Amino acid sequence: MDATSEHSATEVPEGESPPRPGPVAWVLLLPVRFYRKAISPFLPPACRFYPSCSAYAVEALTRHGAAKGSYLALRRLLRCGPWTPPGRDPVPEKFSWRHRTPETPIEE
Repeated sequence: MDATSEHSATEVPEGESPPRPGPVAWVLLLPVRFYRKAISPFLPPACRFYPSCSAYAVEALTRHGAAKGSYLALRRLLRCGPWTPPGRDPVPEKFSWRHRTPETPIEE
């Protein structure tokens, strides 16, 4: 999947608008969006999870705000490596400080 065809793992119910990030989260989203538009299209897909780490960061910051969203995004980036099995790993609906692993493995 490339950055242009990726969709959020959580769909917004019809008639509702997606959550809007606060001002600090909006600033934190700038480098992620730059990466997705200017850098990611030139790299091969490498993320072990769905949604990709950059899509996860956008959704986490938008849904949970700057502090909690940054924590979730950083925790996800630290898990994304050959030591972790691939899988579906959506942004949690409710924030929790507890450790969580991807819910559905992806068959390779």
